[in-house]
Order: sequence, then structure tokens, then C-alpha cells
Amino acid sequence: MDKLARLTPATVDVLRVLAAADGECWGLLVVKQSGRPPGSVYPILERLETAGWVTSLWEQDSDRSGPRRRFYNLTDDGALAAARAIARFDARSPVRQLRQAGARA
Repeated sequence: MDKLARLTPATVDVLRVLAAADGECWGLLVVKQSGRPPGSVYPILERLETAGWVTSLWEQDSDRSGPRRRFYNLTDDGALAAARAIARFDARSPVRQLRQAGARA
């Protein structure tokens, strides 16, 4: 597993969604839950997969209408690295911590 070259707020938001997911989640769900635009989220997911933090697979036959979904899941090592990255980011960003605490209240 590779280290990420940079840890941006958008990357942390994507990691939070993936870490909170109960198993796999599809790309558009990550977009919606992170509040980030698809043009940011999908390149982040690709970088995370290239670095070995995330695996993905295409949805097999589905009874629902619409295009196939691509499902993303943190690897075991990726989950550990994501938790460390989120903690490191939060420790450096007290303003963000206050915003998140306010959102939970």
C-alpha cells in the first residue's frame, strides 16, 4: 500500500464516508454523503485505489434500472491508514472539528 502524496479536505471527506460505510458503497453515494462534487470524488477514489487503500468492483446484473454502479471498499490496511489520516487531519484543523461538533449537536 502506498502513502498518499497529499491529504486534502476533500480526500478526508471521502475517507470519512468510506470508513463509516457498513461494507461497500457506490460512487454516487460517496458523492452525496461527502458533499463533494463528482469531479472531485471520482479522481480521489481512483487515487485511493491506485494507492491500495480501496478496492472496487462493478455491480453484476441488477434488477434496478439505470447504469451499473461501481462499489468501493476500504482494504484492511486502507481502513487503518484512513483512520490515521482522518485523526491526523482533525488534529491539524481545530476549526473543522468545531464545525463537525456543531453538526452533530
